[in-house]
Amino acid sequence: MHRDVERILINEEEIRERLDFVAKKVMAEFACDGLVVVILLKGALVFAADMCRRLPVTMTVECLNISSYHGDIKTSGKVEFLDKKMPEVADKKVLIMDDILDTGLTMRAVTDALLALGAAEVRNCVLLNKRKQRAGDCEADFKAFDIDDEFVIGYGLDYQGRYRNLPYVGVMKQGDI
Repeated sequence: MHRDVERILINEEEIRERLDFVAKKVMAEFACDGLVVVILLKGALVFAADMCRRLPVTMTVECLNISSYHGDIKTSGKVEFLDKKMPEVADKKVLIMDDILDTGLTMRAVTDALLALGAAEVRNCVLLNKRKQRAGDCEADFKAFDIDDEFVIGYGLDYQGRYRNLPYVGVMKQGDI
């Protein structure tokens, strides 16, 4: 365990097993050939790579660089699209993959943007779903884990760009934040 981790919340084996379960659910309820997967960078990269390998359909993978935390531990409340070019989604089924559903602001902004571009249907898949009040009407369509409202790192999640490479999800020590 890394010295900046207070405790491991979800270990590697639990992640693997749960991703297998979520992938089966996505396949049964939503996946189709021609699916467009939109990965929200940078946090969802690890999760999305593992999920995409579990979905045996023809897909296009796109990435959107989105920011709402701006290096802090709480969302700024402002969702910023850092990419100028949006993915081609007209008349396609789109699955957004993100690391964590927190306030819902980012997911709502991305969903609305993709629908405005003519996506036929947009659903989302998240590694972590925080149990908390959302800022808007946004819930996880597919989720691996529900967690309490605490600051987590690892498996793609970061603090100031660090800890993404940890193979588990851990709670960061409060003194280090």
